[in-house]
Amino acid sequence: MLLDGHHMDALFIDPAARGTGVGRLLVEHALARYPGLSTDVNAQNAQALGFYLRMGFVEIGRSAHDAQGRPYPLIHLRHGG
Repeated sequence: MLLDGHHMDALFIDPAARGTGVGRLLVEHALARYPGLSTDVNAQNAQALGFYLRMGFVEIGRSAHDAQGRPYPLIHLRHGG
């Protein structure tokens, strides 16, 4: 997990550890430090989007390209709690 102030730039969980709660614990830790945390998720990553929505994030926007200008559609999220 990479935090840049109130923005989580990356959260990667080893596939073997998915479903064990480690992702939830990491996000809960980040939210305790930074309420209103934001993040971006690739629009094609339904599993990650579902995870963030279950964690209380809401969609606040979309973009057709990532920060480097590559054609990866992003969904911008912010924690609603």
